[in-house]
Amino acid sequence: MEFKVVLLLIADVWMIYAGYAYGARFIRQYSNYLLGIEWIVIALSGTNVVLLGLIGGDHDSPSYHLMLFFDAFSRSFGITLVLVLGMLKVTHRYKPSLTVDIGAFGLAIATGLYLAVFGQPITTPWAIFYIVVNALASLFMFYVAFRLWAVDERRHAAWVVIATVGAAAVAGTYDFIHIPGDDENHTIFYTIAITIWALQMTAYFFAYRALHNHNAQVDADRAKMAAA
Repeated sequence: MEFKVVLLLIADVWMIYAGYAYGARFIRQYSNYLLGIEWIVIALSGTNVVLLGLIGGDHDSPSYHLMLFFDAFSRSFGITLVLVLGMLKVTHRYKPSLTVDIGAFGLAIATGLYLAVFGQPITTPWAIFYIVVNALASLFMFYVAFRLWAVDERRHAAWVVIATVGAAAVAGTYDFIHIPGDDENHTIFYTIAITIWALQMTAYFFAYRALHNHNAQVDADRAKMAAA
């Protein structure tokens, strides 16, 4: 097995772990189904990539089309709209209604299905759409980093900025730039991209936890003052 393929698998295993482990913790510890399900979807995408590599599936295989679906799901409304709605719980104490949750996932599912079946290869308007929604989500995550910095969680703030800038760079080059010397499967690019996505999920989980703990402490302090 080529060394670059080994690196790709290592990155993919990290992304799979981050998706399943932190996705489950979002659900169990914080009852945040938006972020929990999105993290698990990304983990499923990584698992499918391993399966695709093991079976050697071509572009007509179900696994390949499933990869396209997961990719479009997260890049359109998953790690953008769903991410922002999920993070609002700790930034603004906003809990979306069930209707909003279903609507957000419905948009992601519909877009993923459409692009997996009818939208290949990705056209320029869709590629630009991906960049725009990623940029909007990135702006919100910079705000999250600002909030973390303001409550002295500066290490988490720094990692959020690093992960967000990296993910934005991947989004901006995904459909437009081919790395010189990369193979037809874009192994080098996907190794970099998957590593950044794994870092993104890890950094965002711990950022969420830090803000959740800060909010809990503020609530406890207020309760003590009210009882005094």
